[in-house]
Amino acid sequence: MNDGTATQTAGVTLANWRLPPWNCYAFHHIAEVLPVSRVSHEPARVSAWSQAPRAIGEVAFNASDGTTWTVDRLLPHTATDGFLVLHRGRLAFEWYGNGLKPTDPHIVFSVSKSITGILAGILAERGQLDPDAPVTRYIPEAAGSVYGDCTVRHVLDMSVGIAFVENYLDTTGDFARYRAATGWNPVDNPALASDLRSFLVTLRRDENPHGAKFHYVSPNSDLLGWILERAGGAPYARLLSDLIWRKLGAEADAHVTIDKLGAARSAGGICVVLRDLARVGEMVRNFGRAGGKQIVPRGWIEDILNNGDQRAWLAQPTAAKFLPNGRYRSQWYMIGNSSGAHCAVGIHGQWIYIDPAAEMVIAKLSSQPLPLDEGIDYLLLAAFDAIAQSLRA
Repeated sequence: MNDGTATQTAGVTLANWRLPPWNCYAFHHIAEVLPVSRVSHEPARVSAWSQAPRAIGEVAFNASDGTTWTVDRLLPHTATDGFLVLHRGRLAFEWYGNGLKPTDPHIVFSVSKSITGILAGILAERGQLDPDAPVTRYIPEAAGSVYGDCTVRHVLDMSVGIAFVENYLDTTGDFARYRAATGWNPVDNPALASDLRSFLVTLRRDENPHGAKFHYVSPNSDLLGWILERAGGAPYARLLSDLIWRKLGAEADAHVTIDKLGAARSAGGICVVLRDLARVGEMVRNFGRAGGKQIVPRGWIEDILNNGDQRAWLAQPTAAKFLPNGRYRSQWYMIGNSSGAHCAVGIHGQWIYIDPAAEMVIAKLSSQPLPLDEGIDYLLLAAFDAIAQSLRA
């Protein structure tokens, strides 16, 4: 384990917390920057892993330009804060950098969407949520918005025909207004600022029918969290605690950022320790089971693995270029390779990557300078595949 070096601690503000060098500190001290709700774990259920160390750092792979890399070189190059590999449920490799400690909860950004997606599966199994129902069954306030004539399934699969541009570097348009409403960006007059849910019901249609095209927008997943609250009859953080975190064997509380009215950022605000992020991945690898208990319905995980509309995926040129054989289902990505790999991905380098054929789970926490970096993503996918191959050998 590499404890890394001291990071920037002074000067972190609401205006700079996602920018280098401040993000190296802010990403694992979110509660010092933003209001949060606690997601409680159950200390009596904490599960320990057996150790099965492997020389993962020495694994070599080729980048798309033909250069040879090793995992040891990759980790600092990709601003890694924490990196953990499980093989057959045993701890094979664990690494920390940039001052992150095993006890520090780190924001996972859009990996939060995937966690929200499996929480939806639990409520569906309990009969509290119907994925094929109209959104307005749960959120009647959405009747006049883009969500007024779509289903929960459209929201789950990011196929809402919505006029919204997911541009993380935007300072004046849709995404800037969205982040201000979530409380993630400063505003000139906080008293006049919108809140998250008031913002969501202002969103409008684009030219695409619902279901026709994969269109990744974070507001969908925040709306999903709102739907789950209405369906489950409890705040998002309590649902996540009671239905997953207390049962998972998690070793630490998680938390989730909230807006000024207490609405949870189910699209991107979850913060967890690295080992618990890996526990989520291991539960999914085991079709929803952890600690001898079925937490997420097996059928929901099987649906994620086997369904998802590839035509809708390919209708989005960026998605088709990144993963030509990919699919998206219930907030999870299917890689489309021969090993059935699937993953959850967040901006600035957050990952859960599961390779069923290798019986492998990778959890990665990072503070990459840019929200999106296509070159790093391709490098990571090559590394993950090489690690999987080494574990199958």
